[in-house]
Amino acid sequence: MHKLSKILSILVVSIMLAGLFAACAPQEETAAPTEEVVEETEEVVEETEEVVEETEEVVEETEVVFEEQPFGENLPTEPTIDTPLVVTYTEFSQKFSPFFSESGYDADVAAMTQIALLTTDRVGGIVSNAIEGETREYNGTPYEYKGAADTSVVYDEATDTTKYTANLRVGMKFSDGTPVTADDVIFTYYTFLDPSYVGTTSLYSFDIVGLKDYQTQTTTEVYDKYNELFDAILAAGADHEWSEDDAWTQELQDDFWTRWNEEINAATQSITNYVMANYADAYAEAIMGLTPDEIKGNDGLEQAFSIALWSYGTYEDGVLTTVCTEETFDLVETFPTVEDQAESLICYYDGDAAAAMASETPDGIDIVSNVRTDFIGYWGPLDESMGDEGVPNIAGIKKLDDFTVEVTVNGFSAPAVYSILGVQVTPLHYYGDVEKYDYENNMFGFDFGDLSKQQSLTPTPMGAGPYKYVTFENKVVYFEANENYYRGCPKIAEIQFRETESAEVPSAVQTGTADVGEMTYSAERYAEVQSYNANGEMTGDVITSIMVDNQGYGYIGINASTVKVGEDPGSEASKNLRKAFATIIAVHRDLSIDSYYGEGASVINYPISNTSWAAPQPTDEDYRVAYSVDVNGDPIYSADMTLEEKVAAAEAAALGFFEAAGFTVENGVLTAAPEGAKLSYEGFVPADGTGDHPNFQIFTSTRDSMAKLGMEFLINDPADWNVMLDAIDANEQEIWTMAWGTTIDPDMYQIYYSSNIPGGEGSGSNYYHVQDAELDQLIMDARVSDDQGYRKAVYKQALEVLLDWAVEVPSYQRLNVIIFSTERVNIDTITPDMTTFWGWLNDVELLEMN
Repeated sequence: MHKLSKILSILVVSIMLAGLFAACAPQEETAAPTEEVVEETEEVVEETEEVVEETEEVVEETEVVFEEQPFGENLPTEPTIDTPLVVTYTEFSQKFSPFFSESGYDADVAAMTQIALLTTDRVGGIVSNAIEGETREYNGTPYEYKGAADTSVVYDEATDTTKYTANLRVGMKFSDGTPVTADDVIFTYYTFLDPSYVGTTSLYSFDIVGLKDYQTQTTTEVYDKYNELFDAILAAGADHEWSEDDAWTQELQDDFWTRWNEEINAATQSITNYVMANYADAYAEAIMGLTPDEIKGNDGLEQAFSIALWSYGTYEDGVLTTVCTEETFDLVETFPTVEDQAESLICYYDGDAAAAMASETPDGIDIVSNVRTDFIGYWGPLDESMGDEGVPNIAGIKKLDDFTVEVTVNGFSAPAVYSILGVQVTPLHYYGDVEKYDYENNMFGFDFGDLSKQQSLTPTPMGAGPYKYVTFENKVVYFEANENYYRGCPKIAEIQFRETESAEVPSAVQTGTADVGEMTYSAERYAEVQSYNANGEMTGDVITSIMVDNQGYGYIGINASTVKVGEDPGSEASKNLRKAFATIIAVHRDLSIDSYYGEGASVINYPISNTSWAAPQPTDEDYRVAYSVDVNGDPIYSADMTLEEKVAAAEAAALGFFEAAGFTVENGVLTAAPEGAKLSYEGFVPADGTGDHPNFQIFTSTRDSMAKLGMEFLINDPADWNVMLDAIDANEQEIWTMAWGTTIDPDMYQIYYSSNIPGGEGSGSNYYHVQDAELDQLIMDARVSDDQGYRKAVYKQALEVLLDWAVEVPSYQRLNVIIFSTERVNIDTITPDMTTFWGWLNDVELLEMN
């Protein structure tokens, strides 16, 4: 499978995979009673027979006894096919966790082992009555959909709250035989919502009743009290002399500034650590005339090297001089400290410590947010009104019985159902500690703020899905069939996910190295597949091809915090700089995408997948080609232009944007950049070091166009795409290309909301570093309506704001081409009518080999 479609946030994972293993099968069953005494049981518990009454307590060292809800009679209990099924994949990172996976590849590994609460159909519609099942027609064929739980969403206008309820199918077991119960769902929610959680899900962004109180261990009133005190102390400044007239105590003030300074020093030290880890070997001698080993381990020299390399100081004749504070250090008797580096850095930012750390630290650290959280988290629980109890639970999450959980959210949010009920049900007894779980006494399987157990199991997933994870060796993930899978044991005993270069997928299936693979659609590979089949078609005697629209799109991103003029990423000058790049990039899309994909993809003009109901359509009255107007708002192109004429027009328009951004232009060439900008920028394209990427030609063409204008555009094509991901994590990337997988609901919160920039309060998946109050408001406005027409109009406004920031150039919408070995896979057992929302893994347990 190609890496481009696989980078995501956990929202994408939980929603796209929510229906992955919770779908249809033709068996019959009855719904489970939620409150009853289970009589005449044949299970032996602690060597006795007993009637088990309904309980919410965890039964230790026993099996939970219940009346089973079998998915159907005569389900297989062991595999019947010993030949392994081999599936091609690309570059695993071993974050195979339902909590902490970051790439779609790793998430797919986890999903093989998991079940989800929510069941969706072939068009992404929710199947509420999944236990009994619902029949829905697609392409004229009726399909029955069943899943792991019944779900409901009920909005109460009187209280302005929405209740999300999941009633689990009774009788399901995890792969080790342990029953799946509501306690596992409760544990899952509390893990995702713990304040120490650092995964990419945005579940926390929904206003679950009592969530903020629980995470801060304060009531809303107390939180607001200390939040106001925080703002007041910060506004008063570090030089403020406390008096009895202040609304806060001397102790609060002293503690605030202690935390503030510690956070600044820690953030500054992260710069030094990053510099030493990444640049010491290459630049130590050039900058300071010392070997890396002479610098490493000497704190004073490390700070000096960091200051000099990060350009907040100069090193000359053995003396380091800070640029702004103008302190000198001879590096013999006097050395700079981390405090000296912080002072110099903040001075450079005119005393704005928050701006300095957000811009200069590798992770874009938000010190205001971090100190606010620590300050309120410490003082709030100590407030006398809190007593000694704290906030023991999330009031809006309730266990109604052994198999039913309810989540109450303030207000209404259209995409919330896909996050709240889209979670995978993780096993408490595996990822948590059953001795620390007691629902009635507010114990949820781990200590508050400590997810070390869950994190430690990131490489080894376990759940109730169709397959059990075995191991990851030599770039191959091995699975074995789960005999306890509620839909019946899969027929194929072993599945392998094998890392395979994208270009080698067709030949791997043809030669027998692999049996299934997602092929990157290109004219060359299209022809390759046809050549293997005797009939010269995409489907024949050797390979069977199935094509569906990809639920996602390719894009080229521009980081607002690294491609800007001055210090304001949102200024008109900064936007014009990025629009210059975006205009050149956009004009080269048509030829590049057509050359790479042929009929397998099309150019898109808005940053949203065409599979979404919210995507603007060419027939819309105000539809516009991306970045097709100049700095004055006039059209760049005319209908009769040739491609060469369009490129020339785009280059002229880009020069106008550069000039408006403050660049010096002489004789049609850039000769100088304004403060904060440059005459050279770098673009990452993860093309395996070989240029094999749909946007690679866009980059090379952009490089050529920019060279004409006097702007250098460097192309970084790493052999290991983790190099690019590391740069993104460190907020070093300037221009890059990837692809977003998208959700059934077109919620823009996770990717574009301001707080989700790396280092901020949220998910860290706002790689663009776009921070815009208008955009934030539009995103939230679209969330709180269930009127699809209204939401589409609001999303259109949001997309226009995003394009104005020029942080994303939408590139292509491609087809997914899944190829199967006609010779080795029983094609008749592949799930029929595959769609964007319904892949071949949805019925993996039914798949057979020839």
